[in-house]
Amino acid sequence: MAVTKIRKISSWSLLACTVITLVVLGMFFFGGSDEPYKGEYWAPTYLGMFLNWMYILFGVCAVSTLLFGIWQFSTSFKANPKGGLMGLVVIVLFFGLLFITYTMGSDTPVNVLNSEAQAYNVPFWLKLTDMWLYTTYTLVALVVLSIFSGSLKKVFNK
Repeated sequence: MAVTKIRKISSWSLLACTVITLVVLGMFFFGGSDEPYKGEYWAPTYLGMFLNWMYILFGVCAVSTLLFGIWQFSTSFKANPKGGLMGLVVIVLFFGLLFITYTMGSDTPVNVLNSEAQAYNVPFWLKLTDMWLYTTYTLVALVVLSIFSGSLKKVFNK
């Protein structure tokens, strides 16, 4: 019964997020555009709403990942201490990856269009942006690598 309830909640959550995302994307692409740059650049009317929705999705994903990681660590550590420590090792490795990619980031100022963007043209924000980009690239590469290695392992074990 608990599995059915979890399944229903996750299915409805996925459906709600998908519908909201499709509506926001529709408004973003088909909602018209402002003309602050006199036709040089595309400035969608609903760009702020689009970015806010992406920030919300990112925040929910990050917080839920951390909370579920901590929850899994605490529950599995009681039953199997060695297995529980592996969950903690994954979390520590993730924060280590964030630190490494932050130190790899460039702090060279970027030529930006307007004076409002200059507030973010400082080393902290530049390195933070590079950190998230490099972390995303690394995690995507690890996912692709794990998919291929899992498939190869299945093939060779047959």
